[in-house]
Parts: sequence; C-alpha cells; structure tokens
Amino acid sequence: MTRKLSLTADGRNVVVYLHKGDLPADVTFNGSIAVDSETLGLSLVRDPLCLVQLSDGGSEIHLVQLDRETYDAPNLKRALTDPDKLKLFHFARFDIAMFMRDLSIICAPLYCTKIASKLVRTYTDRHGLKDLTKEVLGRDISKEQQSSDWGAAELSDAQLSYAASDVLYLHQLKAKLDDMLARENRTEIARSCFDFLPTRAALDLAGWEETDIFAHS
Repeated sequence: MTRKLSLTADGRNVVVYLHKGDLPADVTFNGSIAVDSETLGLSLVRDPLCLVQLSDGGSEIHLVQLDRETYDAPNLKRALTDPDKLKLFHFARFDIAMFMRDLSIICAPLYCTKIASKLVRTYTDRHGLKDLTKEVLGRDISKEQQSSDWGAAELSDAQLSYAASDVLYLHQLKAKLDDMLARENRTEIARSCFDFLPTRAALDLAGWEETDIFAHS
C-alpha cells in the first residue's frame, strides 16, 4: 500500500510517497541518494528502526515504513547497498548503525554532511541539520516532529512532511560543502572519514559508542 502527499518546498513541487514494508521494485534513483531514518528513540540497544527516507534530489521522495517483525525489505536493502550510488546522510554514523543492526546490511559508499560541516565550519559548534541548512542554503526546516511517535501504525501528514524535509536539501548541502572542503584542502581527509563510518558504526554496536579508542588514556 502506498500513500501520497504533495509538498511545495524551495520553489519545488515534491511528491512524498509512503510505502509499507518495502520500496516498490520499480522505484529507481538517478545519481546519489539522500537517506535518513526515523527510530523510536536514540538508543542503539533499545530503540527500533521505524522509517527510512530516500531522495535523488528530484521531484519525488520515498519513505519506507518498515515491518518491525521481519525487516524484510529486499528492494530497500538493494538501494542502500548499491555500490554505484553514493548515499548522502546527515550524521550517517547513527543511521548506518541502525541499518547494520536491524536490516543486516552495510550501507556504502557514504557522504556525511555533518562530518563535512565539522571539517570546514570550524568557526561554529552548530552542526545540526537545521543550523547547517539555514546558514549554507538560507532555508528554514522545522524539527517539530522529530520527537514524535515513529512507531505508530499510521503516521500523520506532519510526520511525513518532517521526514521528507530531512532529505530534501542534502544534495544542495553536499555541493556547497564540497566547495568548502576543496577550498580548505580537506576533501581527501573527508573522504577517509566517510570511508571509516561503517567501522565506527560497528564499534558503536559492539559497545565502544562512548569510548575513544584512539585516545592515550
């Protein structure tokens, strides 16, 4: 079953599709894929993965409300592990750990706008998606539904709109951040950080979430 919601954002008409269980087999993505997820909370031990959002930067955003009994979503898993598609995240570390745990996949290759922001926006400690989008793109996004019940059987239009907004600007942010990384000669170190993310997520899941294993003490 697919539900549809139309939005106008950034001067664009966007159609948001909510799919139950899996991504339809005929959905394809052109180029890199912006990805986000919604969970019941922020614990990698306690809280289940509920929703995955995907967009190729075009006029469609696809949301997959997962079956938490099985997490049987082969089409979604195929998209998230496609070696030819770069996956764009904001704070990829958390999302891909959830994918490892509940979907049993390693999501790659990756780009994280939060890491890129921290590497080049060293003049601020505000690296959340809302602050980053506001400064870099001049766009306001609402975080009002961030703490809502993503485990509900039926999600509200407000929740769908919020979920869509989290992937709406990632392509544009990447383009701006790439320019800044190149300007500061930090492109290669950023790429190395992105490549390390699956290992960092695996460490989180294995119990080293709060431990800096590179520290002297």
